[in-house]
Amino acid sequence: MSASCCAHESKPTVSPQWRRALWIALAVNMGMFAAEMVGGAAAGSRALFADALDFFGDAANYAISLGVAGLALAWRARAALLKGATLVLLGLWVLGSSVWAALAGSAPQPVAMGAIGTAALAANIGVALMLYRFREGDANMRSVWICSRNDAIGNVAVVAAALGVFGTGTAWPDLVVAAIMASLGISGGWRIAQLARAELASARFSRPDGRASGDNGVSLAPELR
Repeated sequence: MSASCCAHESKPTVSPQWRRALWIALAVNMGMFAAEMVGGAAAGSRALFADALDFFGDAANYAISLGVAGLALAWRARAALLKGATLVLLGLWVLGSSVWAALAGSAPQPVAMGAIGTAALAANIGVALMLYRFREGDANMRSVWICSRNDAIGNVAVVAAALGVFGTGTAWPDLVVAAIMASLGISGGWRIAQLARAELASARFSRPDGRASGDNGVSLAPELR
């Protein structure tokens, strides 16, 4: 999971075109998150579950950009903390289910797995093309463009895993890809939570009364790239 997907900026981007693109990207990513969770269960693919984490992370990033980017630092940090914790929990669940599948010795259905992975790849390419014109904007714009571009690479790995399952007749290609992607999700979520806690501490101690102050210009984006 690309760490740049987790960035959220100190100032909101107010372009109507940018906000419209984010709403579309949010809808696409939430739809594909649900599709891959359902499809992963139907196909028995842990790699699809892991790829769903990417879609969830992207959707959360777009929601933060749309909903809390203009609020005080403390509120943005709380949103990032919740996102980080959720990514860690989902990543642990994917790893646990991968271990269970390895012990059970069951292989996923490669055709269904490949079809869903291809649809996910098409969705990410579509979002990336939509955001392409914003790639030279501010850090927030660049981060979501890079995020969508990098996630398409993860979709290629899922399709490759489906081909590996089809060719070998075993679950190991699916499990290896799932373990790698879930581990990246866990490490990224943990890093987000650490940075969010640091920002919360910064907000608390930036005023003498200990209450969270307004934005102090701290951003997650540079540290997460």
